[in-house]
Amino acid sequence: MPVFEHHVFVCLNERDDSASRPSCGNKHSKRLRGALKDAVKAAGLKHRVRVNEAGCLDQCEHGPVLVVYPEAVWYGFADPDDAEEIVQEHLLHGRPVERLRLPDACINTDHCPHRKK
Repeated sequence: MPVFEHHVFVCLNERDDSASRPSCGNKHSKRLRGALKDAVKAAGLKHRVRVNEAGCLDQCEHGPVLVVYPEAVWYGFADPDDAEEIVQEHLLHGRPVERLRLPDACINTDHCPHRKK
């Protein structure tokens, strides 16, 4: 079997509602992962793209969050309705979905405007 062209990691981490940070699992990320898997299969990419569940990706304020490798394109505030567009545009045609893409300044930083101070 050939190597996968893309790996998509979807955060499914769940925290209690009283936690200091939100969690993707509480924002329908399981449904997002399922929709991505269905869209990958429908596009004929099942053996070229792998959609994986991930624990916390530390982008909690942007949830639901997913990251596509090998490009390391981070998407935030995604929902199941966005799955088809991500698969068609990014995974099939190589064009990241800019409206969902997290700015580099928000990734792995405490200074993102979405983070509570």
